[in-house]
Amino acid sequence: MKIPDRSEIACRLLSLGPLGVLALICAGCGGLVSGQMSVPSAAPTVSITSPGSGATVSGTLSVVASVSSNTTKVQFEVDGGNSGSALTSAPFTLSLDTTALSNGSHSLSAAASTSAGQITSSASIAIIVDNPRLTISTTSFPPGQLQVSYSAPVAATGGTPPYSWSLSSGGLPAGLSLSSSGTIAGIPTVAGSFSFTIGVKDNAGGSVSAGFSLNISSGSMASAAPFGHVMLVALENTNYADVIGSSSMPYLNGLANQYGLATQYYANTHPSIGNYMMWTTGQVLTNDDSQTPSTLPVEMDNVVRELIAAGKSWKQYAESIPSVGYLGGDSTCCGGQFYTRHAPLPYMTDAQATGQVNNIVPFTQLATDVSNNALPEYAFITPNGCDDAHDCALNVADTWLQTNIDPLIKSAPFQKDGLLIIAFDESGNDNTNGGGRVAAIVISPFAKAGYKSTTVYQHQSVLRLMLEGLGVKTLPGAAATAPAMWEFFTFTPPS
Repeated sequence: MKIPDRSEIACRLLSLGPLGVLALICAGCGGLVSGQMSVPSAAPTVSITSPGSGATVSGTLSVVASVSSNTTKVQFEVDGGNSGSALTSAPFTLSLDTTALSNGSHSLSAAASTSAGQITSSASIAIIVDNPRLTISTTSFPPGQLQVSYSAPVAATGGTPPYSWSLSSGGLPAGLSLSSSGTIAGIPTVAGSFSFTIGVKDNAGGSVSAGFSLNISSGSMASAAPFGHVMLVALENTNYADVIGSSSMPYLNGLANQYGLATQYYANTHPSIGNYMMWTTGQVLTNDDSQTPSTLPVEMDNVVRELIAAGKSWKQYAESIPSVGYLGGDSTCCGGQFYTRHAPLPYMTDAQATGQVNNIVPFTQLATDVSNNALPEYAFITPNGCDDAHDCALNVADTWLQTNIDPLIKSAPFQKDGLLIIAFDESGNDNTNGGGRVAAIVISPFAKAGYKSTTVYQHQSVLRLMLEGLGVKTLPGAAATAPAMWEFFTFTPPS
């Protein structure tokens, strides 16, 4: 039999079997010939499913890859470079610390591999990194006294903690030093005013600096009247635990951490009006919130009477009040809800008298008085029903404080000799000591930095502090025997 040579054999592909066996029929070889042939495995598929392309991100971000079943390894990439080690098991998710990236646009992608070495890269997606920028949040330091121990922290927000602090320029008073953790401490040995710049670096290499001044007095700061301006801002109806530490009030909590916080401060009663009367007369007087200055003219001893007798100036600043000298009821005439019961000074007959009633003014007058260096020695400040947290959320009140009260705190008259109390009139649902535990923050250039008091106080102690702080000796009602609040200050209490 003639055996055909190779040129006479023509083969064609019949089928691919399940084991990669190719069946061949060969013309001229008399039948079916079978054998095995290596076929490449399928390439993996990969895509990034979270975050979405164009998303704005911050903090720690989960980057999720969706892959085909034959994927055995995924390498995530940020801006074209590997981000950490490749992941070799599901779920294929990267925990990305965006604080290590600069703010702005960055690209994310992923490369998937199979056991056979096949590699596929995903399409890139864009993210916008927007982390809070490093900022020095401390705005001022309390004054100190020659040869008296001093300690004051400096704080920062944003960036990537931990922070490292240093003195960038200028000089601290002799005897004081700044720790790398951010505390000025020591015993000052030289009196005077000192200017300096403090810098902070975060763990990601960011840095920022700010200028400060610090006054060191040569002797005791005690006097018959340690303050030249005292003010009270009244907020509404909220439990202590819902305010202190709340993310809804970052500005107020910043003040509490920088200055003084009364951690055991209690309102006197429910509802509002009795607490406002205690702040101004040392008595509850009434719990009828419907009373107005016209229906309840207060003739007993009160803060206005004692201020006038001592020759001290005063004003009631009230947001959304209809007019100067207004003695009527609630109103919505003027950009918000004015609640008469939240503005107590117009109830006093001494305030209603000719020559005094014009000291009841719209809140807008406060900014004018600050800019004109015309602040009264005593002020009761009443936000409207939204901005005091009565009708609106706490974050609204916090924004109002930062917008309207922060300029007051930073003003030259206040920094010279000011005292500001920010306190809530009553709790939301607590009856402890009459009106429940509420937040009260004591702010002054003479306040001990970051001081936390555990003494039990109520509204009559604030009345006492404000009057005695101005040198007024006669104290109305319960203020005469209320616990004094001098523990909050760096100076020796006046006698």
